[in-house]
Amino acid sequence: MIHQPVIDAGRPVASILCGLIGSGVAGSRSPQMHEGEARALGLTMVYRILDGEPMGYDASDLPRLLPMFQAMGFDGLNVTHPFKQDVMPLLDSLSDAARAIGAVNTILFEDGKAFGDNTDWSGYRTHFLAGLGDRRRSHIALIGAGGAAAAVGYAHLDLGAARLAIADPAQDRAAALADRLGALFPRAQVIATSTADAITGADGVVQTSPIGMESHPGLPFDPDLLHPDQWVSDIIYFPLQTPLLAAAQAKGCATLNGGGMAVMQAAHAFAQFTGIEPDSARMLADFARDTQRRAAA
Repeated sequence: MIHQPVIDAGRPVASILCGLIGSGVAGSRSPQMHEGEARALGLTMVYRILDGEPMGYDASDLPRLLPMFQAMGFDGLNVTHPFKQDVMPLLDSLSDAARAIGAVNTILFEDGKAFGDNTDWSGYRTHFLAGLGDRRRSHIALIGAGGAAAAVGYAHLDLGAARLAIADPAQDRAAALADRLGALFPRAQVIATSTADAITGADGVVQTSPIGMESHPGLPFDPDLLHPDQWVSDIIYFPLQTPLLAAAQAKGCATLNGGGMAVMQAAHAFAQFTGIEPDSARMLADFARDTQRRAAA
């Protein structure tokens, strides 16, 4: 679902200024996704990468930077690693989803106030239903327990999962996430366990760790744990075809790459930044073309 835009959808939008805060995000494709869709809709949007690495800021600077960005005329910001939790206490209000997940990836500035939302969960939910919505999803194995895992776990529990088994090398982090999500969805069984136990008997596996990214090559778990009746979803989108997805396909599993989640969370944020519903099918097609172009370069 796309949250109700905070910006009045009825007001004319002359131009929109947005940006992305995070660390090491120079390669983000957010500017292309947002500015490309804005052009297609006849809007003027400037989307800036505000990377903490070259700009020399960290979480301790956020209390100063957020008001500064607002004073500079930014309509909104996307937030990525490692600031999704750090921005929360600095905002005037939060959506129910952001508060429940414990992470913000979208900030809207309006009337001197800052509102925080999370479109990672809704973006993943939409992407999953489009790609694997006809598959069984009662028992889910969640690999990883970071901020992305919280959003994905929330999405599957919102879709009615009866059992969510979370595995992470940091067992205390997995246990903390299981406790939080279990309290939000008391009718479901939410547990922290080993990777093997999580995958055994699961209808599907969602991979949310960074293992498989170009900067973190490898496999997050032994693919021999999988069987052909299971589906595998990997939220990594660079590369789209991760080693895990390739191994899962070789086992006969249905798979879902992370490109759709990246696009749909952007589409849901775009709707809030502008008050205008984007054409998500067009955004997905543009993303696919850009991916092919990059692969061929």
